[in-house]
Amino acid sequence: MPRVLILVAHRPNRSPSQRYRFEQYLPYLQQHGFEFTWSPLLNEKDDAVFYGKGSFFKKLMILLKGHLQRRRDVSRFKEFDIIFIQREASFFGSSYFEMRAHKSGKKVIFDFDDAIWMADTSPGNKKWEWVKDPKKFNANVSFANLVIAGNTYLADKAKNFAKADVHIIPTTVDTNVHIPKLELRGKEKITIGWSGSFSTIKHFEEVVPVLKALNKKHQGKLQFKVLGDSNYKNEELEIKGIAWSLESEVNELNSFDIGLMPLPNDEWAKGKCGLKALTYMSCEVPVVMSGVGVNTEIAENGCAIIANTKEEWMNALEELINDKSKREALGKKGRNRVEEKYSVDANREKYLEVFKDFMELR
Repeated sequence: MPRVLILVAHRPNRSPSQRYRFEQYLPYLQQHGFEFTWSPLLNEKDDAVFYGKGSFFKKLMILLKGHLQRRRDVSRFKEFDIIFIQREASFFGSSYFEMRAHKSGKKVIFDFDDAIWMADTSPGNKKWEWVKDPKKFNANVSFANLVIAGNTYLADKAKNFAKADVHIIPTTVDTNVHIPKLELRGKEKITIGWSGSFSTIKHFEEVVPVLKALNKKHQGKLQFKVLGDSNYKNEELEIKGIAWSLESEVNELNSFDIGLMPLPNDEWAKGKCGLKALTYMSCEVPVVMSGVGVNTEIAENGCAIIANTKEEWMNALEELINDKSKREALGKKGRNRVEEKYSVDANREKYLEVFKDFMELR
């Protein structure tokens, strides 16, 4: 039975990146003989401190605790067949632990889903930017025996540094969990919604002027939701952000009549894997999104509406607001698209095949 040590930042069911990249596949891999041991850097108590503002000394202690955790992991590498690293083994700007995994003689898998070679620090941790070094991505990729990337753009970048195979497995949604619940859709008002976090609310803000114009035109007909940033407020649109929870996520998404995914046209956005749109689409929520990176691939054959300019956003949303049958048809097309290409069911065998082939490498 192959034993796998998972080096990640977060505990299970905490991070969307982890949940939608690999956690969903673990039960299936376990059924086929793989055994997994978790080693997260942060626990639930750490989270509240680490991603908030201030608390310099508490954050320093969390970083040091994580460093010691990884040193303990190094001492037990010999107990495992595979070391699975998602994004990075440590918050520090060093590839030391990735290098130690490589030198342990064990097989190393490196999985990532963002343009993590670029600087990106959460709003509450700008003073800690000096700790991180995005350039370690190059070394982390080179230390892996297998790299799994979330899209072609990311894979092409990894191939510049990889010394082993680079596989593309898209970020996926469990369509047996994210199911349509049409009875939760607006009866009196049309709900236009966005899901994300405090670190990405700036993307939602880009379309707020469009939403304000539409709200003024369709007085009393629209309502707006922000899921994931409970501190967000917009008095003019009467938005009070809703906290994300695993238990309520699917129902909240199903309350949307229209889902939004605006993104800037920059290198970081090109590395995104379209998760926001995929969760909407899996729930048969029609999507309007920026034509950046993998979004254009997801939207192929009219499965979502691409909008890049203010005028295009206005026209796309206006069309969906005015035509319920259009919303329903687009929602069904989106769901089918996810089921066929971006679902756990569609990629389960591919994921298992990658792991099985990997174990046969010498």
